[in-house]
Amino acid sequence: MTLPPARAALRPTAGALRLVEPSSPRPSSVDVAAYVEAMTTWCPYLAPSVARGLTTWTVYRIVSDDAAAVEGELFHAGVRAAEWLRPLLPRSGGAFRCENVVVLGDVPPATHVRKLLAWPHWALKNLYAETGIMFGKFPAGAGGPSRAGKPVPPFSFLAIRAAIRRRDPGFLRPATPRLAAVLASGEDDGRDVFAAIGTDDWETVRAWASTLVPPLKPSPVPRTGSAGPSRRDS
Repeated sequence: MTLPPARAALRPTAGALRLVEPSSPRPSSVDVAAYVEAMTTWCPYLAPSVARGLTTWTVYRIVSDDAAAVEGELFHAGVRAAEWLRPLLPRSGGAFRCENVVVLGDVPPATHVRKLLAWPHWALKNLYAETGIMFGKFPAGAGGPSRAGKPVPPFSFLAIRAAIRRRDPGFLRPATPRLAAVLASGEDDGRDVFAAIGTDDWETVRAWASTLVPPLKPSPVPRTGSAGPSRRDS
């Protein structure tokens, strides 16, 4: 089945991001080898995906001080990646495909890419869950592995791939149970993911995303001698 591309998939750049390197399994502009090798322990699908050349990387660099413009272009870069993947995922080996959108640089004054990824990632996850596509957000970090031992990426990126039904909903359920349920039953029927919103304009999409139930945060551990449950427990 040929899937109609979303309107945003063909949107030209507005100048906030510069394409450094088009999609490639072996990018020359960023060193992915050590990080990917370390991550194979955490993702059983990664090693066979890399071996088949199905994990690819598109690299952008921030060239604007306008954080809102960068957010918008990151969002549309994610849409382009998802729309490129959609017709490929039902084919042989589709479950092993993963397109990664790398973003290099920060927006002054001292706006870390972690913040710039947040809203595009949230909007993309909710737009594409019904099509069975999973988005991951991986901000760059300094130092060694996380507390859980997972390696910290040396660059920030969004990962886009087919959802793994027996694993991914479980990852989402504690913080976003509604989204987990949608992803668990998602099937790509070729829909225009922007149909309900009526536009792919980033300001409108961001406003729509802000109306969705936000991720739940763990309740704080009550202090010793607390008189009762916190307001979150009521």
